[in-house]
Amino acid sequence: MKLEQVPVIDLQPYFSGTPEGKAQVAASVGKACKDIGFLVITNHQVPKDLMDRIYKESQDFFNLPVEEKRKVDRPAPEMVRGYSAVAEESLSYSLEEAAPGDLKESFSVGPIDVPADDYHTCAEAGPHFAPNVWPENNPSFKQTYSDYFAEMSSLARSLMRLFAISLDLDENFFDDKIDKEISMLRTLSYPVVKPEDIENGQMRAGAHSDYGSLTIVKPDDSPGGLQVKNFNGEWVSVPYVEDAFVVNIGDLMMNWTNDEWISTLHRVINPPEDINSSKPRQSVVFFHQPNYDAIIECLPGCLKEGETAKYPPISSGDHLLSKFVKQTTFGGTKGAA
Repeated sequence: MKLEQVPVIDLQPYFSGTPEGKAQVAASVGKACKDIGFLVITNHQVPKDLMDRIYKESQDFFNLPVEEKRKVDRPAPEMVRGYSAVAEESLSYSLEEAAPGDLKESFSVGPIDVPADDYHTCAEAGPHFAPNVWPENNPSFKQTYSDYFAEMSSLARSLMRLFAISLDLDENFFDDKIDKEISMLRTLSYPVVKPEDIENGQMRAGAHSDYGSLTIVKPDDSPGGLQVKNFNGEWVSVPYVEDAFVVNIGDLMMNWTNDEWISTLHRVINPPEDINSSKPRQSVVFFHQPNYDAIIECLPGCLKEGETAKYPPISSGDHLLSKFVKQTTFGGTKGAA
């Protein structure tokens, strides 16, 4: 029976290291990815104090005056670094659908401590290893984001190994495709907005799918949350579990599996009008993206006899860049590299 709701999966048996434990968790993860594309994970090994630190550092940043936040503005549309203000992005445009700007502001960083070698600085690398933009005079902010990025990268590597097991591949199949990842860490703040100030069809984040291999989200419990469109076409809420992460697969994993796994449409809805909430919503999101030169093509075992692959091969970097430009220029190509 297909999953209609997002399951909660305990990762402890995988981290315990036994073949039986790994197989058990991989089977549950694979079913979630095939049926609904989302799962909630517990016992993920990420320290709680680090989760608390990044939440607090981000909250303090978003509470700054706009002119202070603007000092670390995004340098260019294709360079997803620094601050973006409310309604400066529309995720629906990544799916070629017009919508008002999303009711969120964000702060983003990419890979940290990037080597100065040819791979990371050549023309093909484009903006994927662009320098990060940090708030001045706040070393603890940079350190916390650096620590969290490293922790998310490690967790994503474990999840990709679980993906490999569930797809009957060698556990380390993806390792050399993600060892120079172009992932992004982004904190989102959804401010309190009066109903009369919301445009028709405007949401905290419009319906979209994610672009890369997988996404790891640490949401909070404020009203107006994450919803997923299941196979019945119904919007269902993702359960909030304290200290857990929400994980979903992205378009590249769907391409890799020839649509056996689903990159599901999801959105962040506005709080109900009858909820008197003065608290913004905040989410910390890690978008895991393979190496820019990793070629995404149908995986062994995902193509049945007589079938052809649904997607032409594409590099991880080219796919990501095209999506970001649509999202940040509201469907245009201005600033595209």
